[in-house]
Amino acid sequence: MMRRIRALALIGPLSLLLALLVPATAHADTATFAKTSDWGTGYTAQYTIRNTGATAMSGWTVVVEMPAGTSVGTYWDALMTASGNRYTFTARDYNRTIAPGAETTFGFTVFGSGTPASCTLNGASCGGGTPDPGGPAATPVAANGQLRVCGTRLCNRNGKAIQLRGMSTHGLQWYRQCVTGGSLDALATDWKADVVRLSLYVQEGGYETDPRGFTDLMHTLIDQVSARGMYVIVDWHMLSPGDPTYNLARARTFFTEIAQRHDAKQNVIYEIANEPNGVSWATIKNYAENLIPVIRQHDPDAPILVGTRAWSSLGVSDGATEAEVIADPVDAANIMYTFHFYAASHGADYLAALSRAADRIPVFVSEFGTQNSAGEGANDFTRSQQYLDLMASKKISWVNWNFSDDFRSGAVFTTGTCAAGGPWTGTTRLKEAGAWVRERIRTPDDF
Repeated sequence: MMRRIRALALIGPLSLLLALLVPATAHADTATFAKTSDWGTGYTAQYTIRNTGATAMSGWTVVVEMPAGTSVGTYWDALMTASGNRYTFTARDYNRTIAPGAETTFGFTVFGSGTPASCTLNGASCGGGTPDPGGPAATPVAANGQLRVCGTRLCNRNGKAIQLRGMSTHGLQWYRQCVTGGSLDALATDWKADVVRLSLYVQEGGYETDPRGFTDLMHTLIDQVSARGMYVIVDWHMLSPGDPTYNLARARTFFTEIAQRHDAKQNVIYEIANEPNGVSWATIKNYAENLIPVIRQHDPDAPILVGTRAWSSLGVSDGATEAEVIADPVDAANIMYTFHFYAASHGADYLAALSRAADRIPVFVSEFGTQNSAGEGANDFTRSQQYLDLMASKKISWVNWNFSDDFRSGAVFTTGTCAAGGPWTGTTRLKEAGAWVRERIRTPDDF
């Protein structure tokens, strides 16, 4: 009796100790596949998405891999993009929010007899488990999910500070032919990029000449980048005139539609003013505080990048410093301030400003080059590496300018590569700067 009583007395403390040592199992939302009809050479199917958690699911993305010889045709109750045998389904406006314990469905027609070889829901296994690190879920978006600003850093869904590294397109009105399925595949798998910046010039033959056409192009490219599991920066590339307020009405129209269409995605980042110039920080701040609510009305979660004075130099190119932003920040949450540099032109004073700023405000380097400020001339790889070392140490995300075959030394590809359709992988068609930056993007991420 005594022995048994002592054993029972230990159960309480032992259970408590085990509870402290063994992590609690997090809830795992599920997406369940089922055929709804079958005619031998094809079938219809649906996925049932169930929220098993205690809070509402705001937006969902299901990615499935179909076997060779099997393809998806029509679909309903979802939006779909395809890349090879990978199909990405995202929520519609009416079924994007799923209450705790509730479910929603979407369906599609399949040509062929194969069933999905793999499936992820918001980056995790559709069965409610952990993503297969060797499968299609092993992408930057699958690893990190919805990003947010935490303190002075960019953090993933688990609250871990991360650094994104990737490439910016050149102006899409000039170099659309450089942004193809093949080149995006190369960025995702050969370059191992985390993020792609889609550069939509407003003037210079850009958005203002064909708002409908360029908005549709951005929709397409956002979907294509998303299908490859990379983050996408929607770059409102205002440059001349340098006052962002000049294009405020256009920006309202553009970002309203973009945010409405892509609000369910977890990988979209909005850059609302590329390089303000010739105006005060107060003017830029006022522009941002007028435009950010337009985006937030439709997409409450995505990080927003705000340009800074003097070509996004934190004011340094006008003889100022980051102090003006620190003293009078934009009145909005989940935002970051952009800094641009070109290593052959922007030396120690710019590097020091970036270092100081990153300790006080959230900073994202949404554009840099290894050449002079025109993106041409000799490469200064020594200074560039100093910047990259600083950004790595402070988890500052960066994007290199630019993913095109422009004649300038800042374009990564040799002239004629895009018209020839590649090759996009390897280094045979890369300029010196292209090979240098590719090597640095390819280094392992710390997610």
